Amino acid sequence: MIIGTAGHIDHGKTALVKALTGTDADRLAEEKARGITIDLGFAYADLGGDTICGFVDVPGHERLIHTMLAGAGGIDLALLVVAADDGVMPQTREHLAIMDLLGIRRGIVALTKCDLADAPRRDGVAQQIRAALAPTGLRDAPILPVSSLTGEGVGDLRRALVVAQRDLTARPAQDGFRLAVDRSFTLSGAGTVVTGTVISGQVAVGDQVAISPTGLSARVRGLHAQNRPAQIGLAGQRCALNLAGDGIAKEAIRRGDLILSPALHAPTDRIDALLHVLPSQPKAVGTWFPARLHSHAVEAGARIVPLADPIQPGGSGPVQIVLDRPISAAVLDRFVLRDVSAQRTIGGGQFLDLRAPSRRRRAPDRLALIAAADQTAPERALSHMARIAPVDLVVFCRDRAIPDSAAADLIARAGVDVIGRQALGPDMAAALEQALLDALTSFHAANPDLSGIGREKLRLQMQPRLPKPDFMALLHRQSEAGRIVLDGAFLRLPGHEVSLSPEDEALWARIKPDLTGEARFRPPRVRDFAANLGLDEREVRRVLKLTQKLGRTDQIARDHFFARAVTREMVAIICDVARAAPDGWFTAPAFRDRVQNGRKVAIEILDFLDRLGVTLRRGDMRRINPHRVDLFGPIGRESSPVGRPDFKSGWGSEPVPGGFDSHSLPPESR
Repeated sequence: MIIGTAGHIDHGKTALVKALTGTDADRLAEEKARGITIDLGFAYADLGGDTICGFVDVPGHERLIHTMLAGAGGIDLALLVVAADDGVMPQTREHLAIMDLLGIRRGIVALTKCDLADAPRRDGVAQQIRAALAPTGLRDAPILPVSSLTGEGVGDLRRALVVAQRDLTARPAQDGFRLAVDRSFTLSGAGTVVTGTVISGQVAVGDQVAISPTGLSARVRGLHAQNRPAQIGLAGQRCALNLAGDGIAKEAIRRGDLILSPALHAPTDRIDALLHVLPSQPKAVGTWFPARLHSHAVEAGARIVPLADPIQPGGSGPVQIVLDRPISAAVLDRFVLRDVSAQRTIGGGQFLDLRAPSRRRRAPDRLALIAAADQTAPERALSHMARIAPVDLVVFCRDRAIPDSAAADLIARAGVDVIGRQALGPDMAAALEQALLDALTSFHAANPDLSGIGREKLRLQMQPRLPKPDFMALLHRQSEAGRIVLDGAFLRLPGHEVSLSPEDEALWARIKPDLTGEARFRPPRVRDFAANLGLDEREVRRVLKLTQKLGRTDQIARDHFFARAVTREMVAIICDVARAAPDGWFTAPAFRDRVQNGRKVAIEILDFLDRLGVTLRRGDMRRINPHRVDLFGPIGRESSPVGRPDFKSGWGSEPVPGGFDSHSLPPESR
């Protein structure tokens, strides 16, 4: 259990910690000379519960509230200290307000310096304390009279802490690991050491970790948990980590950084949150309100943008926090806002969305999504959010420190439908699938002469609009169910067919053998077909363009058509040529020698594939673009990354020279 002191300056916090633990938490020479706590102090002791309790002693001076906040973020129980001779003072009230904003609901009040107060005075101060506690989460906290000087009540306080420790619910150790750094120093013979409270998860000697927001990578060489050597540090413990790695030094890690599992590293500088403004705030919080944000041990400048009306003193509402630098955080982390002059606390609340948009932040669907995220149980949050808009599962789990191993159980408990990496409510998923079929039906009705619609064009029409990889996952699911047909970059309904007129079909039957026979890699041009068949060039050209629209042919160059099956075959040959090249880069002659069609025709074919992005050219060298290689259909078992978990780029991500619209490639007629 981590116990944090709180209270006005010179009310005996450090002396009380020493009476309980035997350790003087003031470690700085200036602290001992001035008799006040300046920085965070730490002490550890077994109070009688057979486990080690950690104490975080914070300064009480009003100018050191930022330091107090750095130590208050990870505590399990608040030890509020009020001197019997002084009573409730300004910093008592501010510390109490801060603990309430941080969601601390378990605490004990120590009425210190009781040797300086008689019984009536003690009773009067106790009434003051009870009145101050009444509007907070510590309203039921016991008040115990103690004297660090005489030892009065110290035993009773120790026993009360042991009872509180036994009642403490352990923090979940299966979540992603996060530790909030409050100290970074160099230890002779060991190197860089950081200390802090483990917010979630666990860490072990030998683990790879990341320092966020800087992104430095480190290895845990050794650790102490609750001031004792250990192999594993658990959530809720104060730990010291001995770190090693490139760039790891005392100066590279500062108070407020998080040590975390590498998968959780995703800093942010724009956060949607729920803010509660203290009644003591003199004016409403309006747009672009300046403040200092504190969360765990981090402090950063911020601007506050209410997402509805300005928030009046004593009120609450959704806000967007725009930070002056990125920080590392998690959804539902608590924060406190103070004014820029560090003279008063404005309010605080919880983070709800770490990936807040800069535009349309006040849109009704955004506000509904923020409200839905305000759920402690992640499955409830996911369920509510997925009914409003698709939720990126990778981002959702990362921002809530949920490990990959728990994702499947989370999805099952939330009752959501998963498409790609997007979670949707069952009704939304069903409506999206039906909208896809309706869009295809409407397109076929309006364009009976076209085989299908471009998949990117259709994606941009759909609401909600899925990212390209996830839209592809939706298409593959519908295709596997037999509801749609995927034809290259185009889509159609299974029953939709476009056919040539009988006369055109007859002409195509005369042309097709020359496009698919032995000379398929060097077929005749339009003028050659016209001369051989005794027809007008315009008629041959018209029919071949119709077959191109139907996906039966491809116009490689002007008046030079190849059968679609032959185009697919040539792409397969090019893939084979590229695989045979040492580095994947091949020349035009290497392809020409495989198809035996002459240098000019080979160059025309490669230029055509360059325009489509199937091949990428650099000087006289070319290589296969893995994101476009399946444009004409599957090419071998490992030809296409589409549908694999690591596919992220979608189609159209590579630059296409020449201004050719690669999405206009027609589907193959069935």
